[in-house]
Amino acid sequence: MNRSELASIIDHTLLRPDTVPADIERLCEEAIRYGFYSACINPIWVSLASEVLRESRPIVCSVIGFPLGCSNCMGKEALKAVELGAGELDMVIPIGHLKSGNIIKTSSCIKDVVHASSGRPVKVIIETCLLTDEEKILACRIAMDSGASWVKTSTGFSSGGATVSDVALMRDIVGEALGVKASGGIRTLSDALSMVEAGAARLGCSSSIDIVESLDA
Repeated sequence: MNRSELASIIDHTLLRPDTVPADIERLCEEAIRYGFYSACINPIWVSLASEVLRESRPIVCSVIGFPLGCSNCMGKEALKAVELGAGELDMVIPIGHLKSGNIIKTSSCIKDVVHASSGRPVKVIIETCLLTDEEKILACRIAMDSGASWVKTSTGFSSGGATVSDVALMRDIVGEALGVKASGGIRTLSDALSMVEAGAARLGCSSSIDIVESLDA
């Protein structure tokens, strides 16, 4: 894998709460310069990022229900993000519903976001560090049945991030039906390549530049 190939599967990510407009502008400019797949940001910055990336290849990826998955308004949040220019949506699964075995409410939440996306890809963040393997499998199956396009490991804001074993498990469950995105704690080239080897087709990284530049080195 060369630098451009690796960059093309990275969502260049900035989700810190202390982010200011200049940070978003810089993130978008970096996404253009390095050829990252998207700039992944919080919903309040979608309008700004869409303007900066308007005539460029990287798309805007907005997180929904982030980082806890505890919102009753994810569908509305997703609809607004799409109206402002988001090309992909990364939503956090309602973890409490999943862990309590409430498949109907878990699925309904995903379906609300999928409907609001108007055909744009929806990635379901299952927050693997909080789930048993059985719950990870169930989450992946619910995401598939609910119309999602991807499953994603982590928000990066909980007690752990992506692991090779979780990526491999998720890929085994969804097969080729859904994409698998690894995110959370991917800071080195070795981290990135191990996730790809395990089955990840997209990476969420805030250390994106260091990762792709180390590939050149």
